[in-house]
Amino acid sequence: MKRKNQSAANGKAKKRAISDDEAHQNFREGLFGGKVLKGYSDYYATSQPYKHAVIQNLVNDKLLRNVRDEIREHISFTPKETDIYKIHQSGDLANLDGLDDSALRRLPSLLTLRDSLYSSAFRKYLSSVTDSGPLSGVKTDMANVYTPGCHLLCHDDVIGSRRVSWILYLLDPDRPWKPEWGGALRLYPTEHVKTSSGDMVKVPQPDYTVSIPPAWNQLSFFTVQPGESFHDVEEVYKRTVDESEEDGGRVRMAISGWFHIPQKGEDGFEEGLEEKLAEKSSLAQLQGGKADEFDEPKPHWVDNPDWEEQANDEDQELTADEIDFLIKYMNPNYLTPDTVEELSGMFSDESSLRLAEFLSVKFSTRLRAYLETKDREPNPSLPANPLYKESRTGVARPPHKHRYLYREAVQPIPTPYPDTDALTPYDDLVDILLPHPAFTKWISLVTGITLTKSNIYARRFRRGVDYTLATAYEEEDPQLEVCLNITPSRGWGDEDEEPEEEEESGAASSSKSNGKAPAEDTKPEEEVGGYEMYMAGDDDDDAPGGGPPEPSTSTGAGQRRKAKAKADPAVYKSARDEEDDGVLFSQPASWNNMSVVLRDKGVLRFTKYVSRSANGDRWDICADYGVEFGEDDDDEDE
Repeated sequence: MKRKNQSAANGKAKKRAISDDEAHQNFREGLFGGKVLKGYSDYYATSQPYKHAVIQNLVNDKLLRNVRDEIREHISFTPKETDIYKIHQSGDLANLDGLDDSALRRLPSLLTLRDSLYSSAFRKYLSSVTDSGPLSGVKTDMANVYTPGCHLLCHDDVIGSRRVSWILYLLDPDRPWKPEWGGALRLYPTEHVKTSSGDMVKVPQPDYTVSIPPAWNQLSFFTVQPGESFHDVEEVYKRTVDESEEDGGRVRMAISGWFHIPQKGEDGFEEGLEEKLAEKSSLAQLQGGKADEFDEPKPHWVDNPDWEEQANDEDQELTADEIDFLIKYMNPNYLTPDTVEELSGMFSDESSLRLAEFLSVKFSTRLRAYLETKDREPNPSLPANPLYKESRTGVARPPHKHRYLYREAVQPIPTPYPDTDALTPYDDLVDILLPHPAFTKWISLVTGITLTKSNIYARRFRRGVDYTLATAYEEEDPQLEVCLNITPSRGWGDEDEEPEEEEESGAASSSKSNGKAPAEDTKPEEEVGGYEMYMAGDDDDDAPGGGPPEPSTSTGAGQRRKAKAKADPAVYKSARDEEDDGVLFSQPASWNNMSVVLRDKGVLRFTKYVSRSANGDRWDICADYGVEFGEDDDDEDE
């Protein structure tokens, strides 16, 4: 029986049970008093935007200082990065019993803290404050460190049997944390809205309403609620040039984890409850899918009226008028028949292209001068086309999917288009070049694919604010995705960028051989994000029960992907020596570079969060195309 009891439901060793009196001694004096308990319970019950609370000076100060010293001296942390976070992560500190005796002897205070947090006394206390019902003492999770540049983006923490999320901060106890250093736990409100079919759904709002800065010996906690408990961890900011203090104190060390529902053999265990919670979570995910109609921006597809004619024209080429139009904007080297043929062959081999110095020197010079003035504005914006009210702009939402400023192209192109000084080179690019039939035809020629429709939009990713999280392409037929990167600032991982010459020198390349080297080969000293990433994905059937898989690391990311990464996405930034890290295509933010990618079903795509320490915002213009393959193309694909 002893051997059986030492194994928890999740395969972790059973924690050492300690008495209530022993547990009480390891927390601050008076914490368990009835008046204090009622105060926290009342605050928790009325808190907004969802139930949460903060307890200051939770643990005996001497004990927690010893814990911090033991972690700093004996625990190693691994840097990990994925679309949703950038952290330094330890092993599971809750599973310390798996260590050998010599290792355990170096962590006595950490063991004591772990046993105290999951003691019967504290679990009952937290259960009373949250009114969550009984909490498990055997299924545990614990630890992370956020250094400058680290962050965790918006999510709801919903995975499996989690009931209460918590964070205990182990910052420098003798150097108070300043809120302007970042690292706050931020809570997002949700809005109940009615769908077009009459269903009520919860939609998270794009901005947080509660910010809880970290503090020494502070416990922040909240109930895990599917589709409601949305939160993030603010970036820990680097020291600015005009700040006198050093970065040494800006290490957001914390022990974080979850309290789960009781497991089999524990008091309060309910047969089938975990399965019911999983069903409820899955239902919330499905209901969340109903809320997709409130996502912004929505795709606005415009049909290509000439696609059938183009598909039947085996000798299709650009006309003189089309070349005359495109050469106003594009590097002329990309318009020569030899270059078009070369690009088509490269795309056929790799299904992707990188095109350096895509815009002409004359036009790109005007464009860069304009964007540099916009990049320095105090309140970032993407202004609409001044001549057309139907030019739509906004903020991408919901935040657990993406956030950035967007502007939709005016389509179809008005005829005749007015020639006026009121338009900027940015207007010309968004509303004239990319939507133009001549540009669509050129893309069709360099890819060898017939394009049936297009969806064109511009994006601006603000420093310290914006990103897109990984989502899988779900349509059966592939989609062609073009992204013209026009980020005017430097320092994004494309440091071999040379000033533009008087003569056009455009370089064309596949994803393996570039006019510009791949992102992973040209890292700046300081990683600031903003890169575009495509990763391999598997079908949903590979996930247990056919549903979303659990992440392999304890970050609280929750169920957010509709496809599972082929390789662990949590380590794609720290496993460069591995032959297959799941990365199919990557591109740093850069100036005047275009990427062209044929995206298949299940392939994940995201744009990494842009750090506040970046030299500017990330700017790009995207065009998605519906594709039509001829019979010969289908045979080759098979």
